Amino acid sequence: MTKLVPKLRFKEFSGEWEEDILGKVVKFLDGKRKPIKESDRASMQGEYPYYGASGIIDYVNDYIFDEDLILLGEDGENIVSRNLPLVFKVSGKSWVNNHAHVLKPLKEHKLDFLVQYLENLSYAKYNSGGAQPKLNQAVCKTIPLIIPKPKEQQKIASTFLSLDNLIEATKQKVEALQKHKKGLMQQLFPSDGEKVPKLRFKEFSGEWEEKKLGDIFTIFQGHAFSSHDSRDTGTRWVKIADVGIQKMDTKSASYLPIEYKNKYEKYLLKNGDYVIALTRPILNKKLKIAPINKTYHNSLLNQRVGKIITSQNKTFVYYFLQTQELINSIERNIAGNEPPNLSMKQINKIKIYIPTPIEQQKIASTLSSLDNLIEATKQKVEALQKHKKGLMQQMFVSGEG
Repeated sequence: MTKLVPKLRFKEFSGEWEEDILGKVVKFLDGKRKPIKESDRASMQGEYPYYGASGIIDYVNDYIFDEDLILLGEDGENIVSRNLPLVFKVSGKSWVNNHAHVLKPLKEHKLDFLVQYLENLSYAKYNSGGAQPKLNQAVCKTIPLIIPKPKEQQKIASTFLSLDNLIEATKQKVEALQKHKKGLMQQLFPSDGEKVPKLRFKEFSGEWEEKKLGDIFTIFQGHAFSSHDSRDTGTRWVKIADVGIQKMDTKSASYLPIEYKNKYEKYLLKNGDYVIALTRPILNKKLKIAPINKTYHNSLLNQRVGKIITSQNKTFVYYFLQTQELINSIERNIAGNEPPNLSMKQINKIKIYIPTPIEQQKIASTLSSLDNLIEATKQKVEALQKHKKGLMQQMFVSGEG
């Protein structure tokens, strides 16, 4: 018989955990909700959050709950696609709609421990089926749990709260760096109608040189490979769906025959190249342009994806193409077609100003260093989240089975 203890445990605790069900550990407060009329919601812009299954929906002036509670998503695609509903803690005064169960721990059970424990469960087998997956209250009450005494609950909860705080602080650092980069981009390149930027390195002076966009770069378009050429392995194939905003999508991979590397050598991409989507190139006022990384080194360029060719500093050109003024100009020049398609003929006459190669290098290095820092911080978030997931698997005992 398997002992009801976690794989990883604090040394001061011993003995088995206890079997229970959710309905005996928490009280369901669903019936205490006060509904909000859809017609009234627009006028309810107050200080108290209004929660649903996916988090804060709105803020309202009145409230129904005035305590720390657990919300458990009752319906939605989360149950199927993520195999778990959204579980989160709410504190203080709040409204909750009918798309989330409202749970209050009974006896001495620790709310923060239960939030983490419930977050680690799989719920797919508990949904009621139908077009809209749903976790009804009766079924939720029967969900099996295996939990420790309150002191051990508190110790585990404190561990994960500290880890959550570190993850959140690291996420905020990413957001702060991204905000800093956005502000820096606005200052390191000239505003519309200006010949010099607002912010400049002290060693540089004088106006930037007037050029046309077609003078500083061209777009080398990929080859029209056939879908019949696709292979399960071989030479990586860069399609338009792989080009994101400032990054390549590595979730799905396409391949061409390995011998195509030699046959279509002029379409090979190298680490450090920059590619741009040529169909629907602008998404949410941002250009779909990205650097080729090690994953896509020696990959083949497909039709409707272009490689940036320039005699200027190509990293400077990469960042320059991300400035909002230039994106707006490009968008105006390709407007009127459905879908919008980008070609040099449409944009080569756009008037711009660029600095000397030395100043280009300085700007490119500054922004590249900042991007590297942002990426490293994002990877730290991912590493912390992975660490948390592994820790949860070792520090909790599942009651499912």
